Amino acid sequence: TIGLPCIEKAGVAHKIDFREGPALPVLDALLEDEANHGTFDFVFVDADKDNYLNYHQRLMKLVRVGGLLGYDNTLWNGSVVLPADAPMRKYIRYYRDFVLELNKALAADDRVEICQLPVGDGITLCRRAK
Repeated sequence: TIGLPCIEKAGVAHKIDFREGPALPVLDALLEDEANHGTFDFVFVDADKDNYLNYHQRLMKLVRVGGLLGYDNTLWNGSVVLPADAPMRKYIRYYRDFVLELNKALAADDRVEICQLPVGDGITLCRRAK
């Protein structure tokens, strides 16, 4: 109700394949057709943090070499730099480990070059290098 009308109003609907629904089944459906592999230029992920690594594994097959992946909330209220025993709100503490796991995995993934931006709650951009 928000995104699609903005895309249409901007006059770019012909450039965007807008899909709505739970992300993992949508990604799995895209992956079933090998014609989709390596065809995406840009993907932005702002979803359930406990599945970020699952999204990354799938998206690396869909995004072309030279394409970009963006992950939102990678600083997670600053909790990623706090000691594990620091006081945090319950939901921050719960998702903190998932965000830390993602950050470590992205840093170790030689298929991407990363840049973490301290904008808002943190955005990590990954350029697919291989």
